[in-house]
Parts: sequence; C-alpha cells; structure tokens
Amino acid sequence: MPDISDRGKSMPESPIRKLVPYAEAAKARGLEVYHLNIGQPDIESPKIALDKIRNLSDKVIEYSHSAGNESYRRGLADYYHSVGIEVSYEQILVTTAGSEAIIFGLMSCLNPGDEVIIPEPFYTNYNGFATMSGVKVTPITAQIDDGFSLPNIDEFEKAINVRTKAIMLCNPNNPTGYLYSQDELESLRELVIKHDLYLFADEVYREFCYDGKEHFSAMNLKDLDEHVVLIDSVSKRYSMCGARVGTIVSRNKKLMSTVLKYAQARLSPPSFGQIAAEAALATPASYFSEVREEYLIRRDLVVETLNKMEGVFCPNPSGAFYVIARLPIDDCDKFCQWLLEDFSHEGKTVMMAPASGFYATEGLGKNEVRIAYVLNTDSLRLAMEALEVALKEYPGRTN
Repeated sequence: MPDISDRGKSMPESPIRKLVPYAEAAKARGLEVYHLNIGQPDIESPKIALDKIRNLSDKVIEYSHSAGNESYRRGLADYYHSVGIEVSYEQILVTTAGSEAIIFGLMSCLNPGDEVIIPEPFYTNYNGFATMSGVKVTPITAQIDDGFSLPNIDEFEKAINVRTKAIMLCNPNNPTGYLYSQDELESLRELVIKHDLYLFADEVYREFCYDGKEHFSAMNLKDLDEHVVLIDSVSKRYSMCGARVGTIVSRNKKLMSTVLKYAQARLSPPSFGQIAAEAALATPASYFSEVREEYLIRRDLVVETLNKMEGVFCPNPSGAFYVIARLPIDDCDKFCQWLLEDFSHEGKTVMMAPASGFYATEGLGKNEVRIAYVLNTDSLRLAMEALEVALKEYPGRTN
C-alpha cells in the first residue's frame, strides 16, 4: 500500500471543525447544539446579491478571467476607494475565498523553508496554508491579560533571522477580536522596512469595529507599496461564507504578476460567487450599520455574561465577532468534546472551538476557548446558560 506524503502527514487538523462528528452524534441523540465554534453568521446575506443569482439570465456559466471578472475588479477598486484604500483594478486579483489568496501570497513571496512571523493566537488555518506552502510559522505570543494587544516589537525583532521573509496580521483579529491601532501597525512598518519583509494584512473583518474605533488599513502605511499584501473576502462582510470569493491586493507589480500565474493554473475563481459578490457591492450602508449594531449587542451579552461566571475571564474586543475566554478547566480539547458527548442542559449543549488550536506554541491555550457570537441573542443567552451549568458539572474543573 503506497504511503501518503510527508506534507499530508504534517497537515494540521482544523480545531474548528474536528469536533463536527461529536456534534452530529449529539444531534442524533436529540440534543440542540448551539454552534459557537465557527464564524458562520446567522445574518441574512444582502437581498441584492441573492436576487442577482435567482434572476440570472446567463445561458452558459463561463470561465472568467483568471484574475476575476474585470467588472467586479473595477467595482472592488471603487469599494476600496470608499474605505480610504487607493488601488486600481489591475492591482486586485479575485481568489477562491481569502484562503486561496493567502496560499497564493505565501507561495509567491516565500520559498520552502522560509519563515513568517504571526502573533498568536492566530486563525488556525494559517498553519495549514503555511504547511501547504512549505513555510514555517514563527509565533509571537499575545497575552489574554493584555486583551491580546500586539506583543512588544522587541519580541518580533528577536524572532527575525535570515529565513524570515514576512509578518502576517489579521486585523480585526480572528480569533481574539482585537483591533490593532494605527500606532501598532506603524511599529510593524518600521520593522518591515528595516528587514525588507512582506507584510500580509488579513482585513476580512474590516467592517466590524466597535466602541467608536476605526479600522486602519496596512495598505495606508507609508512607503510599503512593495511590501503589503492585502487579503480580503466577502464571506464575513456580506455574510456570504459559501460564495467562496476573496481577493489578494498589492501595488507590487512583480508580486501580482507572479500570483496571476498561480491563478491561471487553477483557471478561474467561482463564477456564481463573483456574480453575487459584484452585486453585493451595491449593498446600502444601512445594512452594515444594522449588522454592526447587532454584533455589538451580541458581544456585550457574551462578554458580560462570561465575566460574571465564577473563574472565567474574557477580554472585551473591539472588532470581528469572536472572543477568547479563559475558563477554569484542565484541558479545552477535552472540555469541548465532553460538552458534546457527555453533557446536556434542558436538552441543549454548546459547541466551541478549543483555543489550543489557535496557538503554534505547544501547551498554550489549554484553558481557553474561542466563541463566535454569530447567533441571535436568544440563542446566545441559552448557550451561555448551558455553558455556566457545564462549567459547574465538568469533572476537570480547576477551581
């Protein structure tokens, strides 16, 4: 029997999705499972995008240009202009979700064996994308007691070596919800210039900033036109996760021509997704105002409820729709599986993502979980109620 590749063996399992079989078994037993494990909002997608697909008159679903439909890329350039980012449509390439944008970016900018520095905890699939690209992730640990703010720049400096080629940042952050300030980004700018690095900026949660704070794009950092690689997606912005349409944006011509070669090899991004995403560009501003207000209500409910639970600590994030909470438990992986296998409260249980999978440093995050506040407030209240009961009953409780 032939063996699988070393790359395949080293590919990490998703901590977000690995518990799905246990959730399915819980549902089969008749339990209601509150899915707080994954960033799948229950917010309705824009009607204008859905209507475009429903009323599609095309007789043939054709390939698009490998870089994406020009009309969509021109529309995206207008969108970026509206949020203060000046790029032309030639500096935008449409990808199969933000995931492909990251993979294309890593494979275009880094050689196998090169290193990318990422503050941890970070979006767990960065590990997978790096493995696929033969790239090593070097983590710099952010602290929950500091709200997961950017670690001291000296920590980044100490981690840089001859194989370091890039820094990657998600802003607002998944999984912590932390919103990096302009000052924090400026500190990274100096490091990027000093060591001639790429700066990957994953900004898919740009629209979701709270408490009067505003998002500052890495694309607007001075003198970094050749360095910044912007990653974006329609999944969260328009609650269109299944459209699988993202973008990679850069003013670096050599980089974008290299990315295009990878794009040509996979032919074209999804046609239906592009059609829906282009239509979604006309979504009224009121949509985002209402969605932000809804997420703010949900955030406050979750954070306040968690911090009232004995032994629980949860920072109050200013972006995205996630929190990481520290719980009085021995092992988050065991706890999250126990919730689905052995626990129920009034016929309900909770599914969360063990935070250990968002750290690259072995042993970190073992008493933390990521919660996505993507459900309506009634469901979130019931989920928090079930979680509080579970923490009292869990045999591995630590205090």
